[in-house]
Amino acid sequence: MSEFEDGSGTLNDFTAEAVTPPRIVVLISGNGGNLQALIDAQSHDRLGGGEIAAVVSNVADAYGLKRAREAGIDAVALPHREYDSREAYDGALIKVIERHEPDLVVLAGFMRILTPRFVQRFIGRMLNIHPSLLPAYQGLDTHARAVADGVAEHGCSVHFVTEELDGGPVALQAALNVSPEDSPATLKDKVHAREHLILPIAVSWFVEGRLRFDGTHATMDGVALPERGMRMSHEDAAEELDETDDSAQ
Repeated sequence: MSEFEDGSGTLNDFTAEAVTPPRIVVLISGNGGNLQALIDAQSHDRLGGGEIAAVVSNVADAYGLKRAREAGIDAVALPHREYDSREAYDGALIKVIERHEPDLVVLAGFMRILTPRFVQRFIGRMLNIHPSLLPAYQGLDTHARAVADGVAEHGCSVHFVTEELDGGPVALQAALNVSPEDSPATLKDKVHAREHLILPIAVSWFVEGRLRFDGTHATMDGVALPERGMRMSHEDAAEELDETDDSAQ
């Protein structure tokens, strides 16, 4: 006879263990526009049930830290110039991040080249947003390079971080049609809007257990994704962003 059958206890006496939301640490270096997109998604329950546990910046006065504080998120400044080497800084950064026990680390405009030690510590649970349609235009100055090359299409990518700079498997991209009138500045604005659109989507997929890194490929629901990952077309992104014809050339 169970404790419930003999009347000595009831189901009402049972207290379920609280479920801890998956924890996210976001790394930034500047304004924090993509961070704000993640904060907004969390506030509208569109982050897969995840919780931003902390924001860390290598720049002490980064505006993104103010965004974090205003949202009630732990904001940590860890200036890289206070360390003698990249290895020393990344060692300290690992300790700060692990203090918050993250399930996912998101690089949202974190302008640092990471050491192999750092990458391996968080491999498979670290995503980056990059302002190009990878594998095109790895590295810096992506918008100027796209304009100089006269490309017809540009955009942004969310990818898993590996030791190859901007070379990890792509999960999700958003495309942008480039017009002859576009400049690096106009492309930057349009790409930023798409970054803010797709980063929360990719983060929510990871938090929900759908998006994973199998050591070679990004996978979605257990299926390996192609090299460019999933791609949101120019038309679909423009519709989601409610862009006018003039602003979505």
